[in-house]
Amino acid sequence: MEVTAQAVKDLREKTGAGFKDCQNALRETNGDVKAAMGWLNERGLKKAEKVTGREAKQGLGVSYVHQDRIGALVEISCETDFVARTEDFQTLAKSIAQQVAAVGPTYIMLSDVPPEVLSEKQGEMDEAGLKRWYEESVLMEQALIRDPKQKVSDLIVQAKAKLGENILVRRFTRYELGK
Repeated sequence: MEVTAQAVKDLREKTGAGFKDCQNALRETNGDVKAAMGWLNERGLKKAEKVTGREAKQGLGVSYVHQDRIGALVEISCETDFVARTEDFQTLAKSIAQQVAAVGPTYIMLSDVPPEVLSEKQGEMDEAGLKRWYEESVLMEQALIRDPKQKVSDLIVQAKAKLGENILVRRFTRYELGK
């Protein structure tokens, strides 16, 4: 099937994927945009898995202040300073800082929850309550404030796929006036 430049452009705008990837996705799916988006998503997840173990020593420290009352500082790392300077990476870092300020997580990942805290929570909550606690307390398990259908971890995976580098949230701090 012949893929038009306009179809590739439209898919690129929707997904942020590269020209060649969009073109291949449309060819593989016979021009079906929805299927092409799924194809790109699957391919992006595979790309993200490839970069996950690599060392990330560059990055940014980002701050966000909401109405002069709540603030967040976030350290987010990538592999190269070139990627750290891109608009995509800076937007990601700002989104994470806004998430921290808005929701106030305690931990970055599930593996960061101390065993004693985990066993205490497991003792006092049923499975649904524990899942809700994870979604409130663990940054990577939280629904995005701008798109509740996605988790923060999904946003990181998409950025890894798009930028081609390992990306890690190293640490964060949240400040609230009067607390």
